[in-house]
Amino acid sequence: MASNALTKALLGTLTAAALGIGTLAGATTATAAPAQQVPTRTVTVQAVNNLGLTTAEARSVQCYVRDAGFSPGTIDGQLGTNSWKAWQRFLNNRGFNAGTVDGVVGPNTIRGLQRFLTYIGYDTGGIDGIAGPKTKAAWKAFSRLGGGWC
Repeated sequence: MASNALTKALLGTLTAAALGIGTLAGATTATAAPAQQVPTRTVTVQAVNNLGLTTAEARSVQCYVRDAGFSPGTIDGQLGTNSWKAWQRFLNNRGFNAGTVDGVVGPNTIRGLQRFLTYIGYDTGGIDGIAGPKTKAAWKAFSRLGGGWC
């Protein structure tokens, strides 16, 4: 009996060892999956932002700000960085607070423009820093005031 028990114990140990080796034989070292590339989007400042004005209307507001003493650069009907810097300087000089003079048509510039347009009698739909339909309509009407300035 003792030899039978010893045989069973030995057989059990060998079976367990064989199973362990078989399991290890198929095992490999685990590695992390490579990180997936997530597409990124670059936010850029628009080079020209006429806020809904035609080229002729944009030329008119360039002439207006030039005649007020703030150079928009070339009068070309394209409200780019230099034109918006001139408008920001104009708005800040007149107390309409367009914020930093950087040529970017951001919320502060829009609020300054809305304050100016409201001050001279146009309905911009509020001073909210958003160039919505009423602000764009007021800007367009202003550009045509008196037939334009050019």
